[in-house]
Amino acid sequence: MGAAAAAAAAGAAKWIQRLGAAGISTEALERGQSRVIDASLTLIRERARLKGELLRSMGDVKASASLLGVPLGHNSSFLQGPAFAPPRIREAIWCGSTNSSTEEGKELDDPRVLTDVGDVPIQEIRDCGVGDDRLMHVISESVKTVMEEDPLRPLVLGGDHSISYPVVRAVSEMLGGPVDILHLDAHPDIYDCFEDNPYSHASSFARIMEGGHARRLLQVGLRSITKEGREQGKRFGVEQYEMRTFSRDREKLENLKLGEGVKGVYISVDVDCLDPAFAPGVSHIEPGGLSFRDVLNILQNLQGDVVAADVVEFNPQRDTVDGMTAMVAAKLVRELTAKISK
Repeated sequence: MGAAAAAAAAGAAKWIQRLGAAGISTEALERGQSRVIDASLTLIRERARLKGELLRSMGDVKASASLLGVPLGHNSSFLQGPAFAPPRIREAIWCGSTNSSTEEGKELDDPRVLTDVGDVPIQEIRDCGVGDDRLMHVISESVKTVMEEDPLRPLVLGGDHSISYPVVRAVSEMLGGPVDILHLDAHPDIYDCFEDNPYSHASSFARIMEGGHARRLLQVGLRSITKEGREQGKRFGVEQYEMRTFSRDREKLENLKLGEGVKGVYISVDVDCLDPAFAPGVSHIEPGGLSFRDVLNILQNLQGDVVAADVVEFNPQRDTVDGMTAMVAAKLVRELTAKISK
């Protein structure tokens, strides 16, 4: 288990032990945890209900992207800064240094295009001694709560990449079958159990594929991939596109057609898919990545019904003073919003 995850588990265990020493029963602790979780889900549910009712009353809205923050960073194997990303991305979206239009002309300040249901209070839940098994369930339930309010579609702000597993699981379960996934990343994140942590950000796509939540998984931008990463890719039939062959693969990747015969397309964008010249504020800096326009060409030209997406692994603690990577993450959210909404 990684240092951060191990420290978190140890802290929760000590907290529970102190309660036990004080005569607090396990049942009482679990009841208290359940109340906190229920309150957290209720707030997201009511915000989603309000936004859904508004959009349904407007009529003729098939899909609206809805921001859901998941500020989780303890499953990172190196730095935990991604936990601080959601508010920084929101700040960059609305900071006023640019307008609210997407490149194709959709307006983010139109609720038919973009809404926001707030954050899953990860730290508050963990402070109650809730472990990762239950925490991942809370994330999944939060995503389902958003999807229950048609026409909302979740656009999730991470957080480290471990959040993609419970998000994709929820999307697949809500839609009643697997999706096709377009995953842009410097790393395949498909280790079986990285550092003995099944929920590691480096193992999220192993959990997704094991669960049968994806039919096709396309990984684009890879340039830090181990022998295990390639073997796991073969095991799960993953289509892995490495940067060393990107010039050869470019035409195919800029003309993808996904989602036919399944429940739709899920897009997961790890900010470190970009070359650090474009996005230095990430935990794992890997030179030789995609340009920002490369990423936009792939996303904008993609043919398919995008049912949900995430933007993960932006680390504000490593960003430049002027917040360049925050603006990059905000632009990714902006263009994913255009892809989802209709």
